[in-house]
Amino acid sequence: MKKAMILAAGFGTRMQPITLTRPKALVEVAGVTLLERNIRYLISFGVEEIVINVHHFAEQIVAFLKQKNDFNIKISISDETDAVLETGGGLQRAKTFLQGKEDFILMNVDILTNLNIFQLIDYHVLKSDSLATLAVTTRPSSRQLLFDEKMQLQAWENSNTGEKIWVEEEKIGLKSMSFSGVHIISPTIFDELQMQGKFSIITAYLALAKSHKIYGYCHDGDLLLDVGKPDAIEIAAKMFDYF
Repeated sequence: MKKAMILAAGFGTRMQPITLTRPKALVEVAGVTLLERNIRYLISFGVEEIVINVHHFAEQIVAFLKQKNDFNIKISISDETDAVLETGGGLQRAKTFLQGKEDFILMNVDILTNLNIFQLIDYHVLKSDSLATLAVTTRPSSRQLLFDEKMQLQAWENSNTGEKIWVEEEKIGLKSMSFSGVHIISPTIFDELQMQGKFSIITAYLALAKSHKIYGYCHDGDLLLDVGKPDAIEIAAKMFDYF
């Protein structure tokens, strides 16, 4: 799998005050930015082309990539400086870079993990009818994805508010899993996405799962950290010391 997209356009409000002067993609963990860590992570699994969406302090990300000579791979910028599009809208805008016959990786810039992408890809390929495969774990979270015994997406719920969105009818005996911010996606998704503008990719998945297969891949046991708040930086430095 040679193509990937890193979602890096967010404001990083949970990371303030650090993100008042820089994008969260350039927040450093032990002296290495989140963006660099995830670019190198993807390269280690054979990725050769990466598109990065930008909005908040976009010029800083562009300058950083130039300074790093694009890490000697092909890196493209999906410009969202005119609007905040969220994860789904950001993916849709970047379709020019990702369309084709090859499945691609999508990941959040503020997620650090040692998930074996090759194993995720193998799982996705075995599910030959999968439109998308989402890396998930059983860790606690206020927002959960619900899967059936085949690990096929059935619902989403917010345990804090009680809100629940079903793909179709309500079911029992489902597995509650937390999304890890890493997906494998078929480019045919661009033929199916009906939403426009600003929208969440999870909202799109719930709509698409009515007629397409969206699977979860459980990777319990792997390291995983959402570096979304300042106090997570020190934890991340201890967990991910490979740079």
